[in-house]
Amino acid sequence: MKQPRPHQIRSVEMIRETIAREKIKRIMLMLSTGAGKTVIAAMIIRMARAKGNRVLFVVDAISLINQTVEAFYEEGITEIGVIQADHPMTDWSRPVQVASVQTLQNRGMPNVDLVIIDEAHCQYEYMTKVMADPAWESTPFIGLSATPWAKGLGNVYKKLIQPITMQGLMDGGFLCPFRVFAAAHPDLSSVKNGADGDYAKGQLSEVMNDGALVADIVDTWKRKGAGRPTLCFCVDRAHAKQVQMRFESAGVPAGYIDKDTPDIERRAIRRQLDAGEIKVVCNIGCLTKGVDWAIGCVILARPTRSEMLYVQMVGRGLRVNEGIPDCIILDHADNTLRMGFVTDLNRTEMSTAVKGERAKVEKKEALPKECSSPNCNYIKPPKTRECPACGFAPEARSDIEEEDGELVEVKRGAKQKATMDTKQQWLAELNWIAQERGYKPGWPQRQYHNKFGVWPNQLNRAALSQPSPEVLSYVRSQAIRFAKGKGRAA
Repeated sequence: MKQPRPHQIRSVEMIRETIAREKIKRIMLMLSTGAGKTVIAAMIIRMARAKGNRVLFVVDAISLINQTVEAFYEEGITEIGVIQADHPMTDWSRPVQVASVQTLQNRGMPNVDLVIIDEAHCQYEYMTKVMADPAWESTPFIGLSATPWAKGLGNVYKKLIQPITMQGLMDGGFLCPFRVFAAAHPDLSSVKNGADGDYAKGQLSEVMNDGALVADIVDTWKRKGAGRPTLCFCVDRAHAKQVQMRFESAGVPAGYIDKDTPDIERRAIRRQLDAGEIKVVCNIGCLTKGVDWAIGCVILARPTRSEMLYVQMVGRGLRVNEGIPDCIILDHADNTLRMGFVTDLNRTEMSTAVKGERAKVEKKEALPKECSSPNCNYIKPPKTRECPACGFAPEARSDIEEEDGELVEVKRGAKQKATMDTKQQWLAELNWIAQERGYKPGWPQRQYHNKFGVWPNQLNRAALSQPSPEVLSYVRSQAIRFAKGKGRAA
């Protein structure tokens, strides 16, 4: 049994106080990944068993059942039955039952006095109906989640408890610090929103499968994350396979996992990663929950608008592990620049919005920015002038710049225009692409106009420079858009 940490003891005290004094029996406990929610659950189960109460622990997927049982055994909880077809531990008479939501939906709820739901933000309709059933009104339901921000969650759970923040856990040494680098900036302007509010996966896959971007993922890892056990989050199977193959061809042994990977194969891949036989595991979102691997680097090759998914992905690398001083986040999807650091994403209330209603989101503070020094790519905290990684401090710039022969004022609060140096670099890289591919002489100027809305009248039109992943990605997105436009016209 592990010695309970102060925030874990405080969590149990707050839950008991809420049930005993406030008579609230629908409670959400918010704790970051790596804070020890399973240890807290074990503490609660031991207290319930001391009173002779029966407990049900609900997991998000069947694949997590054995892992949960093993964790409880380590905490001295052995009176466990598993509700799952053909499982060798199936025994409904046992006082502690572990089951997946999917199995409960088919077999029904066991007779218990307390229910603990892991990954409770997933909000399965079956569990929501059970919690609203008058027959279960007097039974406490305790939800566990690192990101209880889903729409409508506040209509199911009546109180949010957060004994400590993610930053507090880092300050106390319970989570490891992290550094973020953004080495590539994919052009997502052509990617629409899907039905779930996140990026449409089909279009997202087209953008993120750009060969230059995939190559940059491997090259950046070799410069920033080599030697660290790494998880790489990709868009879909094709993308994950391509990234894995690119790592392999670069001499970096890599594994692959998706939702259909058998449990025995997952365990083998973890053993290989721990032993250093493979360095990177590419996956498509199935390692965002219930994964306590020793990870020193997380590659975000999957853009998302979901703060929940973003925090879950980064959280895989924030556990404290011997020999790993911090976690390197290689954000090739601009998630950090778009949403901020994961330590800054915090909610004090659950959403009570219903389907079709926009959820209330707390106003964000200033967002982090990328270091402007060449080849650094470090993401600086908001309002930080000197880069903590390389020490570069940009000179103050005037709010007035010269553009096509006239002065243009950049108004405070407005999105800043690209500098003339940036525009010259873009034109030089477009010239290189045109020369390499044999495009017509006017092609670079047209692409420049599409990007910036003006013609390059004051620039050196003969300059050449090897194209960056950002420019290559933009050119590719324009070609895809053009091809689709021709298809629709036809």
